[in-house]
Amino acid sequence: MNGNRNKYALVTGASKGLGKALALELALRGVNVLLVALKGEELPELCAYIKNKYRVEADYLEINLKDAFAVHRIADWVKQTDVHILINNAGVGGSKHFELAGFDYLDTMISINIRALSLLTYLLLPNLKRHNKSYILNVASMASFCPIAFKTVYPASKSFVYFFSRCLSEELKNTPVSVSVLHPGPMKTNPEVSKRIESQGHWARLGVQSPEDVADVAICKLFKDKPMIIPGYMNKINWLLMKITPTWIKIPLISRNVKREIVTQLN
Repeated sequence: MNGNRNKYALVTGASKGLGKALALELALRGVNVLLVALKGEELPELCAYIKNKYRVEADYLEINLKDAFAVHRIADWVKQTDVHILINNAGVGGSKHFELAGFDYLDTMISINIRALSLLTYLLLPNLKRHNKSYILNVASMASFCPIAFKTVYPASKSFVYFFSRCLSEELKNTPVSVSVLHPGPMKTNPEVSKRIESQGHWARLGVQSPEDVADVAICKLFKDKPMIIPGYMNKINWLLMKITPTWIKIPLISRNVKREIVTQLN
């Protein structure tokens, strides 16, 4: 990837989990990285590690994507940098009764999962189009393909990411910009998430992958211009099952597992 020596990838939500794995995978392939995450999540240490281990450039911006002007600050930050890859990974999830979730919880999810992703893409698109070849990777979820009670806004927001990405891919198909959307299944990224996955039962655990495995597949398929990326055989099977299963059957079936998770949390 010597051609990437002076080019950069911008990764949001890059301090941990899948975002960190994506940043490391890009660095492994010789791509310089610009990392965005909340303050206090060890971004300086991660950048120092990447520079030392992979001998690429790495810089960071600590910012909360919920803030209304965060996307403008990011766009200004990278304005003088040759960004040819945008990875919208930052996202917020969780399981709660909708009426008990709280206004701030719901507002944060909508602001980060939908607003920030859309507007950051809008602001950076002119720069991406100036390249001979550039890429956008939006991180959705397997939850994009089915409404799920007790998650409610989360699958709706990830469904938005899926439709937004496919539509944008169609609009940009005669341009240098390739758009891909990633649908990871469950990943044990931290103890809290691991506990949630375990509480949902055997079926939820079948598609579990490591962030590193998902990142490897995602970047490989991204560079092959795949519009939709579903990593792992079990997730592909789940996708097919969700396509053929009537909605009135799959909503209560999947929601039952999530309700079990909430009961476990309360206990």
